[in-house]
Amino acid sequence: MPATPVTDLRLKEVFSSLQGEGVLIGRRQLFVRLSRCNLDCAYCDTDYVDSPTWSAEVEPGGAERREYPNPTTPAFLTELIGRWQSRIQHHSLALTGGEPLVQGEALAEWLPVVRGILPVYLETNGTLPEPLEQLLPYISWVSMDIKLAGTSGSPTPWGAHAAFLALSQAKACQVKVVIDLQTTEDELVEAARFVHRHAPQTPLILQPKTVADRPTVTGRHLLSLQGTVVREHPATLVIPQVHPLLSIR
Repeated sequence: MPATPVTDLRLKEVFSSLQGEGVLIGRRQLFVRLSRCNLDCAYCDTDYVDSPTWSAEVEPGGAERREYPNPTTPAFLTELIGRWQSRIQHHSLALTGGEPLVQGEALAEWLPVVRGILPVYLETNGTLPEPLEQLLPYISWVSMDIKLAGTSGSPTPWGAHAAFLALSQAKACQVKVVIDLQTTEDELVEAARFVHRHAPQTPLILQPKTVADRPTVTGRHLLSLQGTVVREHPATLVIPQVHPLLSIR
């Protein structure tokens, strides 16, 4: 069996929706969700495992979907995105996962082409600085997660996060921290000091974990946490996920 070309991409889905997190909330984006991830966070609600097929909406934002074989060529994906953008004006292309940078070699071939159609917004766990460095010229925004040990179930990779922010702070639109009732003030203060040291102008988003389409942390508790964290990093915001509340992707 011939090897898969390194330029081909393994996908989960392509769809058109509103950005439901962070500072670009409410913007219409064209989402390209890639498979594979280098982490296994306890709170992750995304299926990122390789599958034989991937799906795309027949019409951008529509309910009907069509299946395509994995992997797919950059040329096919570019044609699809160009067609969708001609029908509905999207703000940007949201590259998400899994962890998109796991497929950095293929993205290095594709992003210089697709950025001619839409600017690229990268959603990332912030642990793979090497592929980021190669791709950064083709990315307009970086949304990076900090993986707190209390919610992810694994030690926070501070060294990888620091190297990542050193590269991306000129493009970073936000650093996001998912929190739940087990998240401590000490953890958040450490994260806030870290962001302020490495990317002082970048917004830090406190995002309550969502379960059954609702935030799991009360507004009163979020107010208290934000009041503590903002003393360490003034650009701290509380923004829950909006797309579950709207029952959209």
